[in-house]
Parts: sequence; C-alpha cells; structure tokens
Amino acid sequence: MDILFVTATRIGDAVLSTGLLQFLIERYPSAQLTIAAGPIAAPLFEAVPQLERLIVVEKRRWALHWLPLYAAVGTRRWGLVVDLRGSALAWLLRTGARKVIAKGDGREHRVRQLGRLFDLDPPPGPRLWTAPRHERQAAALLPAGPPVLAIGPAANWRGKQWRGDRFAELARRLTATGGLLPGARVAVLAGAHEREQALPLLDRIPPERLIDLVGRVDLLTAAAVLRRCALFIGNDTGLMHIAAAIGTPTLGLFGPSPIEKYAPWGPCTAVVRTVDPPESMFGPGFNHLTTDTLMDSLSVDATEAAAHQLWHRVASAVA
Repeated sequence: MDILFVTATRIGDAVLSTGLLQFLIERYPSAQLTIAAGPIAAPLFEAVPQLERLIVVEKRRWALHWLPLYAAVGTRRWGLVVDLRGSALAWLLRTGARKVIAKGDGREHRVRQLGRLFDLDPPPGPRLWTAPRHERQAAALLPAGPPVLAIGPAANWRGKQWRGDRFAELARRLTATGGLLPGARVAVLAGAHEREQALPLLDRIPPERLIDLVGRVDLLTAAAVLRRCALFIGNDTGLMHIAAAIGTPTLGLFGPSPIEKYAPWGPCTAVVRTVDPPESMFGPGFNHLTTDTLMDSLSVDATEAAAHQLWHRVASAVA
C-alpha cells in the first residue's frame, strides 16, 4: 500500500501531525510513505520508518506550488492520501481512500482536530524519529556532566517573544544553589537567523555553564539534544513542540497565541500565560509587523512557579 501524507509548512504544525503519522505506520506496517512538507519542516521527517520519498513543497504565489507537487505524485495510484493542508490535491489524485482536513474549531487543539480524521479518541500524541547520526551529534554537544536546562528564547514573531533578560533571570534562579536544577548547564537553542533575539540571554549566562547551540543544530539533532535535557522552557514555537514530542518536560510561554489550539501536547507539559488576555492585545491601530513583545505581563515569578509545578508533577508521576 502506498500512502501520500501532505503535512504543514510550519515546524510546529508539522510536529503536531506526527502522531497521526505514527498511527498510519502502525495501522499499515507494510505501507510505503511519501511525505510532502514545506522546506522548513521537511527535515523533521528524514528518519520516519517506511519512508520512500520526502518531497519539499516550496510555497509560490497564487498557490502555484501545488502544480509541481501534482506533477510529482499525480501519475501514481495511491492506497491512501492524507492532506493536512486542506487543498484540492487529494481530490485530483487516483486513490483508494482520502482524508482531507477541514477548517477546524479555533478553540480546539490541533492534535484533536487531526485525530478526528480517523475518529481517534484519544488522538495520538506527536512523536519524532531520529537517526543514529543525530544521536551521536547530540551526545558530542552535550557530554556527560551536570543536568541541562534548555531554553528557546526566540520566536517567529516579536509579539510572542518573552524578553531575553527575563529568560536570563529565570535561568539564574533555576540553576542557583537551592534552585530547581542547582548547578545545571544552560543550553540555548534557536535558528542561526535568530541569534540577535537570543543575545540578551546568551550574554547573561556564565560561560562555563553555557551551551550555545544557536544555529548549530538541525531539527532532528535539536530533538536528540532536547531528549538529553532535564527541562525545556520556551516561547510558543516549533522548538517547544519538538521538546514536548521528544518527551522532555516542557513549559510553554504564551501571550497572544491561542493556548487552546497550540499548547504543547503530552503528559510532561505545561503552559504559563500572560496576565493580559490575547483579546486585549490587538486594539485599534495594531500592526503585527511593528509591535514590540506582548509578553510583558508574564512575570519571572509566575514562570518560575510554573516550572516548579511542572517539575514536581512529572516527578510524582514517575515515582
């Protein structure tokens, strides 16, 4: 059986779709998978079992990106087509069955929306697959030593980025004597283009404790690194969803983005949000291109308390 799986352009949405992909792998253990994803998210799928082909879909104006994808897959008869982009593509292909996502309820988590395609309740949680080379690279970057606190200080939009000096103060508290992770190293992860966003944090971490991974790891190596970390704290980003999918205790920081739809998914996750609700952030004259952070009503105290609550909840579940 041949399965075409068309997933997201953004990293976070692509990660959230991996639970459904795992379901398909388990349901059709002899199937061959063709996965189509945007260029930023595509590397997440390099180590998926039963992968026959990974197609990178470069977005074009007027939705012309669907034409080369149709040319790549249109001559084949598929056993199943799963289209999580809600396009017309699935209806143009020869297939035994098709599942096409519809526009969902904005108040429902994306994982639940995806699970409904196959009437899965509870829906399958996200998961990621790494290759031995990713694990070797991660082991070299995080050699044996004190535990590691991972922080994702960047975001793809300034409005949902907590200030770097607050991340730095939080890291100081959590790794101090008497803190949650006394003496821990601090791994800072972000893309190469996000170094400027990360600098206020990088500059405040003692060099002997800092593991600077900004721009140094691909997505699956980042996942392997996060698997070795004691705790991840970061803004609402794809990296947050990677940490949750890999099973690392994950605290997501939220302000203007919808928690109900994009909270990190899994038993080892939690969120903390701004005092100001999202609906108060978008007044007359708001411009998402020029706004400063909208996260200032989230205090270091509240975030530290949420980190402690998550840590102790996870510890109690394991005990």
